[in-house]
Amino acid sequence: MEYSYSNPDHKLTTITLNETEDLPDDPFCDPEKPVKVTFEEITSAAYKIRSGVKNTPCEKSHISQITAMDIFLKKDFLQHTGSFKERGARYAMLMLNEAERKRGVIAASLGNHAQAVCYHGYQLGIPVTVVMPIIAPIMKIQKCREYHANVVIEGKDMAEAKKVAYRLSKEKDLTYINGYDHPHIIAGQGTLGLEILEQVEDIDAIVVPTGGGGLLAGVSVAVKMLNPNIKIIGVESERCASYSKAIAHGGPLFTPIEGTLADGLAVPEVGYNAWETSKDLLDKLVIVKEEYIALAILRFVENEKCVVEGAGACGLAAILAGQLDEFKGKRVVLILSGGNIDTTILGRCLERGLAADGRLIKFRVTVSDRPGGICELCKIISSIGVSIKDILHERAWVTSDVFSVEVVVVCETRDYTHSMELRDLLQSKYKKFDFENFPSVVLP
Repeated sequence: MEYSYSNPDHKLTTITLNETEDLPDDPFCDPEKPVKVTFEEITSAAYKIRSGVKNTPCEKSHISQITAMDIFLKKDFLQHTGSFKERGARYAMLMLNEAERKRGVIAASLGNHAQAVCYHGYQLGIPVTVVMPIIAPIMKIQKCREYHANVVIEGKDMAEAKKVAYRLSKEKDLTYINGYDHPHIIAGQGTLGLEILEQVEDIDAIVVPTGGGGLLAGVSVAVKMLNPNIKIIGVESERCASYSKAIAHGGPLFTPIEGTLADGLAVPEVGYNAWETSKDLLDKLVIVKEEYIALAILRFVENEKCVVEGAGACGLAAILAGQLDEFKGKRVVLILSGGNIDTTILGRCLERGLAADGRLIKFRVTVSDRPGGICELCKIISSIGVSIKDILHERAWVTSDVFSVEVVVVCETRDYTHSMELRDLLQSKYKKFDFENFPSVVLP
């Protein structure tokens, strides 16, 4: 099999790999001998990375007013590459010996880990190769190239990208750095927990986005060692619930994943070291639906003026879905793990968030096809200040008389109550109408 990658000059190079050859094992992630990362390793990482990674703010959120919780936001999307991944990446590369630094490193990632390794590799003078699946956002691919890395685009998902990276690490004698299960990666991510405890007093719970488990493991160890009373809550998307599968199975288990707004959490199998480190420290795991992730992204844009990617929005999504109501009146920290949302996806997320919030409404109504029928509908809609975004006529499949037309309307309202007002008004004026996917509850 042949794979092509671009070198720092963006020239394509082809690598031929033997498909029948067994994949090399990751020496740092042995399922038979998992490593439990210690608090001492995390404090060592905090000291070593302090000059190269930002101590990001953890501030009280305006969203506290609508959730009945004191919510604090750990804004790690303010790191140079836009995610918490820099912490582990820098520490892992600082721990390389001189020979390993000269040969270089390789990683497989959808984007955030790749960017972190590329950036800090460039800062430290270490050659970097990254393997990214074809579903990786274009923006993240381009950023890796800007950091002078060799970029391999191969594999339909992370599982296939990892296989390519394993193979290349063996052929090129490169050090493979697992983005969520390398012990040094986990230790580096744990420094985020240390910072939170320095910045916020009397914390009741910390909500951690969970994919491969590296961030969860590191933060759990750091926090539980210093204050075992703080609840650690993991949160993952229902479309990539690999940690939930691990809990049910009693250990990491390969889990087919689907496309999700939380692409940074789309890891098919929890790391063995991450599992061993975190399994006894986790207090609760929450699985959130896609519509709540979209709504959380919208809330961050509107209330906090923060553009947060799906993975970073999962904590707020769990609160909006009512899955953490036991912490009402308590002090809760949400980790905003990344802000590298693809600009083409952001617009879709905001529209889905508006729909979930009852502010973007789609309905079908049958009106007269005689002159003035559509005009009357538009007047009724505008009479209460609703804005029409799109309108479509349907004549061929209308089951009523030939003088009627079905109209599909997409419109924007101020809020859920405004949408209810529109629904009641249309119900009083037309015999045949139907709202599609109308929210059944008012969301905070």
